Amino acid sequence: MPTSNNYFHLHLVSDSTGETLITVARAVAAQYANVTPVEHVYPLVRSQKQLDRVLDEIEEAPGIVLFTLLEKDLVARLENKCKEINVPSLSIIGPVMQLFEAYLGAATTGRVGAQHVLNAEYFKRIDALNYTMMHDDGQHVEGLEEADVVLVGVSRTSKTPTSIYLANRGIRTANVPLVPGIPVPHQLETLTRPLVVSLHATPERLIQVRQNRLLSMGADRGSDTYIDKQAVTDEVAFARKLSARHNWALLDVTRRSIEETAAAVMKLYTDRQRNRPPD
Repeated sequence: MPTSNNYFHLHLVSDSTGETLITVARAVAAQYANVTPVEHVYPLVRSQKQLDRVLDEIEEAPGIVLFTLLEKDLVARLENKCKEINVPSLSIIGPVMQLFEAYLGAATTGRVGAQHVLNAEYFKRIDALNYTMMHDDGQHVEGLEEADVVLVGVSRTSKTPTSIYLANRGIRTANVPLVPGIPVPHQLETLTRPLVVSLHATPERLIQVRQNRLLSMGADRGSDTYIDKQAVTDEVAFARKLSARHNWALLDVTRRSIEETAAAVMKLYTDRQRNRPPD
């Protein structure tokens, strides 16, 4: 049970990287605003000796135990220990695997970390990351035609983190800042292959983000048009007019997280690929 300090221990035990566990656990924990999980992450647990250390820590700090283990002996030992010390435990992938087995009529291969195999999809993500890093913040505009997606927008519209997130999904992404008074690269205006998405936000949101940025840099907040309300409002209007002129897709990121923005861009990209006539 949560303590009077409104926290609880959350043990995440994986025989691989633990990414799946962390994602699921945080998605659920986010629904409980009044309690905070203290995460204990144990990746690459593949032997009885490694499990011993995990069990000791669970006993020392009891809490919810979530796991993704394929080795049956490890699973049995973990579950038995949790029952012994009266803490809840749950396999995150177990029920899903049982559903797959029932539908497909085939047993699993039992390969640990199978989703991280170095296949063509993996190298596609690496290529996308390399491309995205080289084409961040308007760099190497001569290579924009090679992108899958090009993000444009004024400063602090989350272009770079969204680009990196998309690259991790295998989408080659470039981003180009839109600055009033500075002409956009002519390469951007003549693109035919990539999807161009213009990210925009309300002036109020941009000012808030920019103020936080200046504070983190120790810069003077009062002497810069960077956070002047009228100047920022003009920036937003400039970017929207430019986007309308070139028929770029518009995406409001005012209330979106990076993940939500990336998901919206991926939907636009998928829809465009589906509707595009074959070469």
